[in-house]
Amino acid sequence: MNKRGWFADAFVTRSLKFQLLSRTLLVMSALLLLIGVFQYVFMQQFMYQNKAETIRNQLAALPPNVWLRVEEGQDKNSSPFLPRQDFRNNNRQDSNVGGNGNPRIFVPDLTIALIDDKGAYKLISSQDETSTLQLDASKYLDILKNKGKIQDHLILDDSSGNEQLVVFHQIGGDPDRSRGFQGLIQASTSTAPIKDVLLRQLLTFLFLSMSAMIIGLLGFLPVLRRTLVPLSNMVDTVKSIDAGNLNERFPAHQGQVEMDRLATSFNSMLERLEFSFEAEKEAKEQMRRFAADASHELRTPLTSIHGFLEVLLRGAYQQPEQLLKALKSMHGESVRINKLVEDLLLLARLDRTPSFTKTEGALDDMLHEMEHQLRLLAGERQVSFLLEPETRCLYDSDKMKQVVLNLFHNAVQHTHPETGELRLSVVQKDAYVEIAVRDNGPGIAPEHLAHLFDRFYRIDSSRARRSGGAGLGLSITRSIVELHGGSIAVESAVGVGSTFIVRLPKK
Repeated sequence: MNKRGWFADAFVTRSLKFQLLSRTLLVMSALLLLIGVFQYVFMQQFMYQNKAETIRNQLAALPPNVWLRVEEGQDKNSSPFLPRQDFRNNNRQDSNVGGNGNPRIFVPDLTIALIDDKGAYKLISSQDETSTLQLDASKYLDILKNKGKIQDHLILDDSSGNEQLVVFHQIGGDPDRSRGFQGLIQASTSTAPIKDVLLRQLLTFLFLSMSAMIIGLLGFLPVLRRTLVPLSNMVDTVKSIDAGNLNERFPAHQGQVEMDRLATSFNSMLERLEFSFEAEKEAKEQMRRFAADASHELRTPLTSIHGFLEVLLRGAYQQPEQLLKALKSMHGESVRINKLVEDLLLLARLDRTPSFTKTEGALDDMLHEMEHQLRLLAGERQVSFLLEPETRCLYDSDKMKQVVLNLFHNAVQHTHPETGELRLSVVQKDAYVEIAVRDNGPGIAPEHLAHLFDRFYRIDSSRARRSGGAGLGLSITRSIVELHGGSIAVESAVGVGSTFIVRLPKK
C-alpha cells in the first residue's frame, strides 16, 4: 500500500488506523484537559493564597498605634474615605507610615477598612467608593470572637457584583493596654487582575496543548504506519491465498508478540485447510478410481454372462455339452459378482465405523483352531506356525479370523503350489501383539508398496489375474485392523518374499 493510500485509510472511520489514532488523541485530549483544569484550580488557589499572604504581611508589619492615629484622624476630618495619594511616603516618619501619619501600603488597588471591637465598619482607603465591601456587624463580631482562628482569606462579591479577595488582620486584643486600637483591619482587592493572569496562562496552556497535539499527530502517523506494517503484510498475504494456493505462510517472528501469535494461528489454520483440501482431493480421486474400478469389475463378468446368453440364444442351448459349459461359466461369473458386491457392502459398513464387541482372548488359541482350515487352503505348500502362548489382547474373533484368512489367502495366491513356503507367527511385545504372515513369493516392487492397501489396486496393470479377485481383500483387512485400533504394514523384497505384519494393542 502506498503512502497516500495509507494516510487515506487513516481517516476512514471503520479502519483500525483511524480508531487507534482517534482513541489515542481522545486519551491525550482528556489528559491535557484534566491537567489544564487541575493547573487552573491549583494556580488560582496559589495566587489567591499568595496575594492574601502578601497583604497580611504588610498589614502585620504596621504597629497598632498607627491605626489608632488613622482612626482619630478620620474622626477629626469626619470623612471615612482617604484618597490613595495619602498612602504615599513623601516625608518619611516611619518606614510603614506616610508623611501625614497614615499607613503606607504597597499593594495596588487595595481597599482598607477598620472594624472596631463593636463591629463598626470604617472605610480608610479605596479606589472606588461604590465597590466597597462591608459585612454585617454580626459577622465581624464572630470574627473577633474567634481570635487566632481567622481564615486566610475570603472570596466575596461587593455591592457592584465584582469578586473581591478579602483579608482580615486582628490588631490589639490586649485588655491591659491603655492605648492602641483593638479590632480588625479588613483589606480587600479585586480578583480581576489575578483572573486575567490565570486566563492568559490557560490560553497559553491551550495553545501549547493544541500545538503539541498537532505535532504529535503528525509524528504519530508515521510511527503508527510503521507499527502496523506486519498487519498490512498479513493482509497482503491473505489476499494472495485461495483454494488453489494454500502454501503461503506468514512470518512467525515479526517483532510483535500479538502479530506473532496471530501469524502462528493463521499458519496452523492454513495447514489444516491445506490438509483438508488435499484430503478432499484425494478422496475425490479415490472415489473416481473406485467408481471406475468397480464398474470394470462388474462389467467384466456381466459382459461374459451376456456373451454366453447370446451364444445360447443362437441355438447353443440345444447342444447339451455347450449348454452345460455356458451354464457353468455363467455360474462362476455370478459367484464373482456376488463376492464383489459382498465385499463392497462390507467396506461400506466398515467405513461407517460399526460398533462390534471386542473381548479379551488369546490369539494363539484362535489360530490353533484355524490351523486345519489354513493347511487345507495351502494345499501342497509348506506351512509353519510360530505361536507364542498367552498372547492376549482385545479383539473381535470373527473379524480377526477374516483378517488372518485374507492375508493367508493372499500369500497362497502369490506362492508356488509346490515349492511355496508360508509361515504364520504371533508374538507379544510391550504394548501390542504382532501377527505376521510371511511367504516366499516373488515379492513386491517398492513403487507398489504405498498403494497396496488401496481399493481395487492391482500390481498387474492389465487387470488379468489368476485369482480373479477384485483387489478389495487387503482394503477390507486394513479397515478391520484400524477399527481394532491397530495397524498393518508390509515388508517385501523382490525375489525373496513378503511379510504382512498386523499390530493390535493389548488394551
